[in-house]
Amino acid sequence: MKEIKFSLVYRDMWQSSGKYVPRKDQLAKIAPVIIEMGCFARVETNGGASEQVNLLYGENPNDAVRTFTKPFNDAGIQTHMLDRGLNGLRMNPVPADVRELMYKVKKSQGVDITRIFCGLNDVRNIIPSIHWAKAAGMIAQATMCITYSEIHTAEYYINMAEELIANGADEICLKDMAGIGRPEMLGKIVKAIKTSHPDIIVQYHGHSGPGFSVASMLEVAKAGVDYLDVAMEPLSWGMVHPDVITVQAMLKDAGFKVPEINMNAYMEARRLTQSFIDDFLGYFIDERNKFMTSLLVGCGLPGGMMGSLMADLKGVHSAINSSLKENGKAELSTDELLVKLFEEVKYIWPRLGNPPLVTPFSQYIKNIALMNVMFMLKGQPRWSMIDKNSWDMILGKAGKLPGKLDPEIIALAEKSKYEFFEGYPQDNYPNELPRFIEEMKEKGWDRGRDDEELFEFAMHEKQYREYKSGDAKRRFEVELHTAICEKLKTNHIEIPDIRALKYPNAEPIVSSCSGRVLWELDFVDHSQEPVHGKEVKLSEPLCAIETKYGIESIGSFCNGRIVGVEKKQGEMVYKGQVLGYIQQN
Repeated sequence: MKEIKFSLVYRDMWQSSGKYVPRKDQLAKIAPVIIEMGCFARVETNGGASEQVNLLYGENPNDAVRTFTKPFNDAGIQTHMLDRGLNGLRMNPVPADVRELMYKVKKSQGVDITRIFCGLNDVRNIIPSIHWAKAAGMIAQATMCITYSEIHTAEYYINMAEELIANGADEICLKDMAGIGRPEMLGKIVKAIKTSHPDIIVQYHGHSGPGFSVASMLEVAKAGVDYLDVAMEPLSWGMVHPDVITVQAMLKDAGFKVPEINMNAYMEARRLTQSFIDDFLGYFIDERNKFMTSLLVGCGLPGGMMGSLMADLKGVHSAINSSLKENGKAELSTDELLVKLFEEVKYIWPRLGNPPLVTPFSQYIKNIALMNVMFMLKGQPRWSMIDKNSWDMILGKAGKLPGKLDPEIIALAEKSKYEFFEGYPQDNYPNELPRFIEEMKEKGWDRGRDDEELFEFAMHEKQYREYKSGDAKRRFEVELHTAICEKLKTNHIEIPDIRALKYPNAEPIVSSCSGRVLWELDFVDHSQEPVHGKEVKLSEPLCAIETKYGIESIGSFCNGRIVGVEKKQGEMVYKGQVLGYIQQN
């Protein structure tokens, strides 16, 4: 009787639902209850964007990780983290010395396993991490980003797994980040790996968004998978993961050996998780992420992106309809615009080399598609605007694309005099630790236990500075208050005055016209506004407003620093509305 073990992806449950993750004190409360449930051999404790998110609301992520991992370490439950390979724990590439330090730090903090993936499935970005992780004493779980296309066949993934195992991978993870992997194909992949390498642990991670993942779990179980990632209420299903209760019942009926669930503990963990939602986290959970949708089958986008995607659509919807109306054309509903966006993603994806639609490349493809839809509806050509990060992907700076670029894209690059890069991606990002060490010494900042503060500074430089200055905490308090007010407003309850929470001695940046605010042309990461904390000079452009008649620039009225952002990238604003705040030097 084959035994299947479960891993609770507690971190991903939150990050697939909304913006923020639980505080250190909340993690300390939930850990013993998860242990008491008795059904988890592994728990995902950190990684991905979670530690950056800690900084964003003013909490030290190193304290949070140590607090969460210790109870599991003591109980003999393995902990694991999500590792973006070349990008480490952030959205953009990381210097090699910072990447290497990460494994030493995370091992010392009690993290057993690192799940290493490359958003392009370029093994060159995974192999160095395998070696660094093993040298630090961690289990190196090399990861394949699962998607569905003519290129991404079972043979493609079987060959990739062989290469990763040959280069020292301890385990293989099938990361089905959009949940669009077809069950039969996934079964073939797992069976091939387990047939050739029966001692290699294989783990399956499948999001529930388009509805394949439960069937996929049964197929990979029959093929010999060792671990399945699961969630639990109130953050299971929707765009997250199947619930452990359903998966356990399915596998038990199919004759597999599975652990029993302490249902009293399950209900207590459910209650505690709901209390965290009620405390503050629920204000940042997009309601759309609670629902599954078959629309994702065609476009292949990860369900966890739906919140930011809908925010983008909201930002351009009015501008698009205004343009259509001016030209005597019928206006579009949000649903009609969403279908156009999904169709555009499906159209451009193979022409851009079929990158797996996972962070950050899913955001790049979505951004290009959104710009194409917007410009084409205004009567302008496709590919009118491609941001820098997307060009870096196209040009090969982040790794080799799985498929071939369309000749039209190659011609566009040549017209812009861009050069394609075929070298080793890490070479583009030289070592930087000495710079951070020197600055910490100058500022008198402690490098922390096992250099964990040095690592955090080097990995999340901007967010760490804001955490140390207190700006992050103050900004979060304003953001939370605003979110609460929005909720109260929706329920027709009197809204308390927010002015008391604004930054002292700050002056408002006021929009001079109506339109769509553009802090930057590139808007990939919706967890933060890239301009926050930026130093500005008198008359320096702060942002632009895209109006129906063109672009209007808004300049700074003083020398100072942007300390607050009221209107997000892509949001529609009206003349006279406050966009943000500047604190004068």
